[in-house]
Amino acid sequence: MSVDEPLVLGIETSCDETGIGVVRGTTLLADAVASSMSEHARYGGVVPEVASRAHLAAMAGTMREALDTAGVRLSDVDAVAVTAGPGLAGALLVGVAAAKAYALAANKPLYGVNHLSAHVAVDTLEHGPLPEPAIAMLVSGGHSSLLMVEDLAGRVEPLGATIDDAAGEAFDKVARLLGLPFPGGPPIDKAARDGDPVAIDFPRGLTSPRDLQRHRFDFSFSGLKTAVARWVEARERSGEPVPVDDVAASFQEAVCDVLSRKAIDACRSNGIDTLLIGGGVAANSRLRAMATERAERYGIRVRVPRPKLCTDNGAMVAALGSHLVAAAVPPSTLDIPADSSLPVTTVSLANRIGA
Repeated sequence: MSVDEPLVLGIETSCDETGIGVVRGTTLLADAVASSMSEHARYGGVVPEVASRAHLAAMAGTMREALDTAGVRLSDVDAVAVTAGPGLAGALLVGVAAAKAYALAANKPLYGVNHLSAHVAVDTLEHGPLPEPAIAMLVSGGHSSLLMVEDLAGRVEPLGATIDDAAGEAFDKVARLLGLPFPGGPPIDKAARDGDPVAIDFPRGLTSPRDLQRHRFDFSFSGLKTAVARWVEARERSGEPVPVDDVAASFQEAVCDVLSRKAIDACRSNGIDTLLIGGGVAANSRLRAMATERAERYGIRVRVPRPKLCTDNGAMVAALGSHLVAAAVPPSTLDIPADSSLPVTTVSLANRIGA
């Protein structure tokens, strides 16, 4: 095994993507993804049972694709890493069970890792080692979190999180209101390019002086989603057409305003000059532009992986596994659970008390 550049296989099944990645050190060799998104689209959201069955069906083929692309065999890898949580319980179980089987069959160490920390680690594949400490903002369909990353191998502390709808969930629900496809992020981003971002003054949740005293780094998008719904319903009742592009642009502006404002505040208040943005919503063009523009005013560097690496994938799990191996973090045992509510402070299950 190369301690500096370990060859790690990563398995990701926390939601609806079956992702298998292969990483050597911080070099990405393969990133194979099989998505069941089309199977969920008719329901307007992810159905856990459908996702679990899709992972079972896709696992072996996606594994072969990743190993073939990387030009390696299972016996060549130094370790197997897998998302152990948080995520959908049934979906996680498929990935964890598969990882245990592959690790046992190949006699390789197993690392059960945190999905959120993996979203941070994937950026190292594109931009190199992450300065520590750094602030990470992770925004997706299930999470809107601000994290203090003191040491990616073990010290990640939450600064704030969503108290209701996550940003990505709000994008999905607003897209449905506007008759746009699921998932809602890409179609809203596209529609917003032809809309006026100041056409409608939608609310910015948890940004009033009183809210900031209690929820300075927390997020809330439920009120924004409701405000959009009421605005659209009022137009429809009056018989007026709904300006989809303007609604999309104004909604997107409100979300990105809150996210970028709080992220920059977290950096400034902690004296940190590196902001990493990850998760599916990090692919949003307006969020990237607004965060970068605001960060430049204060000398803060923004790091965002390319869009394909922002969404769930096996590469991010392999990247975190590689980092843990290089940092000499002990591997997990073969009886690790799939933990749907795994706290962000647990980067690797080997770091849990009693593990």
